Amino acid sequence: MRDIYLDYAWDMSPSQRTSLEVGAKIRVTIEKIAHGGHFIARHEGAVIFVRHAIPGEEVLIEITSVGSSFNRADVIEVYLESNDRVSAPCRFAHRNGCGGCDFQHISAQRQRDLKAEVITEQFSRIAKMDLTVVVEEVAQALGWRTRCTAVTTKDGALGFYQARSHKVIPVDDCRILVPEMKFSELSRVGAKGDQRIEISISNTGERSIATANSRDESPMRLSDGVDIAHYQVGEKIFEVSQKSFWQSHKDAPEILSKAVLQYLDPQEGDHVLDLYGGVGLFTGAILPTVGNSGRVDIVEGSKSATADASRNFAESKNVGVVTADVTKAITRFTRADLVVLDPPREGAGREVVAELSRIAPRAIVYVACDPAALARDTGYLRDCGYELAEIRAFDLFPMTHHIECVAKFVPRKVS
Repeated sequence: MRDIYLDYAWDMSPSQRTSLEVGAKIRVTIEKIAHGGHFIARHEGAVIFVRHAIPGEEVLIEITSVGSSFNRADVIEVYLESNDRVSAPCRFAHRNGCGGCDFQHISAQRQRDLKAEVITEQFSRIAKMDLTVVVEEVAQALGWRTRCTAVTTKDGALGFYQARSHKVIPVDDCRILVPEMKFSELSRVGAKGDQRIEISISNTGERSIATANSRDESPMRLSDGVDIAHYQVGEKIFEVSQKSFWQSHKDAPEILSKAVLQYLDPQEGDHVLDLYGGVGLFTGAILPTVGNSGRVDIVEGSKSATADASRNFAESKNVGVVTADVTKAITRFTRADLVVLDPPREGAGREVVAELSRIAPRAIVYVACDPAALARDTGYLRDCGYELAEIRAFDLFPMTHHIECVAKFVPRKVS
C-alpha cells in the first residue's frame, strides 16, 4: 500500500517546500487530522505532521524529523487551545513519554469524531467515494485492553517504546490495560534486561506471559501462566494459544461477532468462507445459523491459530480448517454463498478480491483495522462488481488512532 503521508503532500512541488531543520521551533495553526495519529500543519509550503495537537489550535511545535515530502513535529506549547483538549489521565502520555496512546489529550467524543473524519477522508482519497460514518462508542476509554507487548530497559525496568523510537520509557501503570492484568505488580517485580514481553489475560481470568530478547528475532517463549487460554463469547468457549491472534479489546469479540452476523445474515444450509479466520471467532457465531446442512471453511496462515481452530470445532463435522496463505488457498474454492474476511492491517489486496468475485458470494463482510486498506479494497471490489452496502465503525482502540470497521459488500445491480 502506498505511503499514506504522501497523500497530503502530493500537490506541493519541490520549489514550494521550505527547508526545515530538526529542533526548529515554529508557531503554526493545526488544520486537520491525518491517518496515523498525526495532525497537519503547514509552514511556508512545507507539510508537517504534528503529534499531540487538535485541529484549530494555534501551537508552538518542535521539528523532530525532516524529509523531502513531509516533516514531523511535536507540540511543545499551546497558544489557542481547543475546547476538546483535556488533561491526559496517564502521566506517561506526553511528547517525551510512552508512544502507545496518541489521543489522551483529546476528549473521548472528539476522538471518535476525528476517527470518523479519517474514514471519510480515506474513502474520498482512495476509493473516490463520499462516505459518512459514526464511530460507535464501545466502552469506557480506559481499562479495556487485554493484550499488550511491553519491553524492558537494559536494567530490567518494564515499559513501552517512545513514539518513533527504540528508547524504552519505564511505565509502572498503563491506564488502558484491564486491571486484572496487574501490570503495576509486574512492573514492581521487573524482569531481565532488554526483553520483549507479551502479556495477555482471558475473560476467564487466565494470564499468560511470554518473553524474548528485544535485540534480535528470537521466538517468544512462555514464561508464566497457561499456553492455551479460554475465552468465552456467548455460549462458546474458545481455546486460544499464546501465539495466536485474539482481539485486544475486552468487548471486541462479542461486538464484532454480532456485527458480522447481522451483515452476513446466513441462512440454513449456506456455505460460508471465513478467510483469515484465526481461531474461529466468527465461525463460532455463524455455525448455529447455517445448521447441520450448512458448512463453514476457515482459511488461516497461522499454524498456531488453525491448531486452535481445529480443537475449537473438533466436534463440528461441517467445519473445515485450512492452514495456508489466503491468496493461494482461495483458488481451491469454486463457490460459496457468503464470505467473511478479517485480514491483517495491510488488507486483502487485489488478488484475493478478484478470487472473491469469481466465487460470487451473495454478500462479503469485511472486518478492517485500517481504513486506508479498506478504502483501497473497496475500490478493487467495485471494479469486480461489488458495491459497499453498509458500514459500521467501532472505537475498539480508545486513546489511540486505531479504528475497527465492519463493511458489507453485495453484487452491484445491473440496470
